[in-house]
Amino acid sequence: MRTPIGRTLAVVVAATTAVAIAACSPPEKDDTAAAGGAATATSAADLGGVDALVAAAKKEGRLNVIALPPTWANYGEIIKAFGDKYGIQVNSAQPDGSSQDEINAAKTLKGQDKAPDVFDLGGSVASANTTMFAPYKVATFGDIPDSLKEAAGTWVNDYGGYMSIGYDSAKVPAPTSVADLLKLDYKGKVALNGDPTQAGAAFGGVQMAAIADGGTADDITKGVGFFGDLKKAGNFLPIDPTAATIESGQTPVVFDWDYLNVAEAAKLKTWKTFIPTGAVLGSYYVQAISKDAPHPAAARLWEEFLYSDEGQNLWLKGGARPVRADAMQKAGTLDTAAFAALPKVDGTPVLPTEAQNTKAKEYLTANWAKAVA
Repeated sequence: MRTPIGRTLAVVVAATTAVAIAACSPPEKDDTAAAGGAATATSAADLGGVDALVAAAKKEGRLNVIALPPTWANYGEIIKAFGDKYGIQVNSAQPDGSSQDEINAAKTLKGQDKAPDVFDLGGSVASANTTMFAPYKVATFGDIPDSLKEAAGTWVNDYGGYMSIGYDSAKVPAPTSVADLLKLDYKGKVALNGDPTQAGAAFGGVQMAAIADGGTADDITKGVGFFGDLKKAGNFLPIDPTAATIESGQTPVVFDWDYLNVAEAAKLKTWKTFIPTGAVLGSYYVQAISKDAPHPAAARLWEEFLYSDEGQNLWLKGGARPVRADAMQKAGTLDTAAFAALPKVDGTPVLPTEAQNTKAKEYLTANWAKAVA
């Protein structure tokens, strides 16, 4: 699925964006008015305040999410917490889907009650589909740095991390660089989390490989070349890794975000996470509301929950770096124990811009299939 980042204290990386702060709440409107206006509401204030938004969302009674694996950034607990708190049924489709799968589903199911209400996307996929998003400004919007949010509230960075190499220390030697994976020790053992032309995590893996070999976040020629060489050496494993393939030993080496690799160690004690020195790639994922959401009030309430202290700390509990971490630490609301447990990095993070991701994606689309064929 989706993809993240380094600055002082919390969050690291990002596809950039910008959005405005939520307005103060006017007098409450009745539930009927709130429900009717949810599809165009750009803040809870437009519906009469948070209480009116909650009432409208409960009236809808459902929320459709997509491509959110339960073990990805603690989404299993997040979905349950939201459903329990508001009494809303959360329908989670294609939990192992990619960012592009989310967009495809929204187009295919447009106008249907089972279409996605919200998106959680890698930066490159998000930037290519902004016309599908509805602007919305959560109550805590002012806490989010301007560089990490879109000015009209169309999309906002949510959580991030660093690209890493996870490996089973019982099956392969510990890599000390990306180039080590070309060695015979890793024959038939190296997997990438998804198709990089569609999945943000896989795209980040190619960018990291490029940077490790002297390339850049936008010039990923060497990254594509690396995976081509990995394929020629017989080391590239064309299998999408899952918790099951990792635990069974089918995918003993995996390129993925650090919070996902770290999460695997809770189930497989020999699983380790390595962030290569000199190839520290950070990035955030992007939250957005579908402009065609069949449950527009629930979609907006979901965003309010995700960007609340509770939602942000639940991401942090899953090893991801929440976008409001700096503000929450200053306010004393950050889970400091969970923050201290985040993987350490050595080196200056590379934080790709939207323009860099777009350029890299163009090269990748034209050359990836040829390189790994």
